[in-house]
Amino acid sequence: MNNPVASYLEIDETSAGQRIDNFLLKVLKGVPKSHIYRILRSGEVRVNKGRIDASYKLSMGDLVRVPPVRMAPKEISPNVLNKPVEKKLEPFIIYEDDALLVINKPAGLAVHGGSGVSRGVIEQLRLERPKAKFLELVHRLDRETSGVLLLAKKRQALVALHEAIRHNQTDKRYLALVVGEWAEAKKRVVLDLQKYVLPSGERRVSVVSENARGDAQVSETVFYLREQFGGFTLLEARLVTGRTHQLRVQLAHLGFPIAGDDKYGDFALNKQLQKRGLKRMFLHSAETILRHPVSGEKLHLIAPLPTELSCFINTLKVSK
Repeated sequence: MNNPVASYLEIDETSAGQRIDNFLLKVLKGVPKSHIYRILRSGEVRVNKGRIDASYKLSMGDLVRVPPVRMAPKEISPNVLNKPVEKKLEPFIIYEDDALLVINKPAGLAVHGGSGVSRGVIEQLRLERPKAKFLELVHRLDRETSGVLLLAKKRQALVALHEAIRHNQTDKRYLALVVGEWAEAKKRVVLDLQKYVLPSGERRVSVVSENARGDAQVSETVFYLREQFGGFTLLEARLVTGRTHQLRVQLAHLGFPIAGDDKYGDFALNKQLQKRGLKRMFLHSAETILRHPVSGEKLHLIAPLPTELSCFINTLKVSK
């Protein structure tokens, strides 16, 4: 039996400017991050015959040596094997040009595969567009959150959009239905958020005090009161920062959990709401305003409130 050999990959425009660790995670799909960083530290990965560290940024024409990596075959559950092909995403496109693709992501669809999810938005779109040379997520949305999701079709656009997000040059607005009667017309919320992992391996986020910050990250949101329905409030949220589960954790901490939130919400009430027609979390990325990453043109991207959420709002109006 022949021993596996290393492969050599020449970097083209689709990968130029990318960090070597991120490049390897894409090339060696399914290989654990810990192993990627181990082969980088050991020098098994070479660029132009030289050793590099994980932060090295690739340039056009670089020759990358990728060592052979053996992976044990994954056990695939029958549920994944029998899972029907996800719905096509072309009908959900709300904007597209040579550099940018924007979709109104349906709730229940992860943005990428992993953690028991066989296929997410990015994998589905790559299947639908096999000739696409470059297609990457600009940011993430939680699986149960619907609405505006940005994808880049050029590395130049991806880098520019990441810079815009980092420097707070985008305006992202969400709609959230919360449990309780929110009184303030406008409220700025700043809280330190800390990630942690449950014994089951599930990731969660909590609010920590200033004295116990550690590696916590500051989160900031401006909330606007939109409408009240007797026991529920529709809020508009403008993200200043974009932390994991930011809106969900902030609102739960304030005593106004998002209706239908199965991680940080009121679980007993969620069961009642399911019987009344709300079978998902009421959180929707409604609009994003930004400058086009290439032309600089101002874009106002809008994702209408999904029918199931509009219908639930109507039931609340009727029962007011």
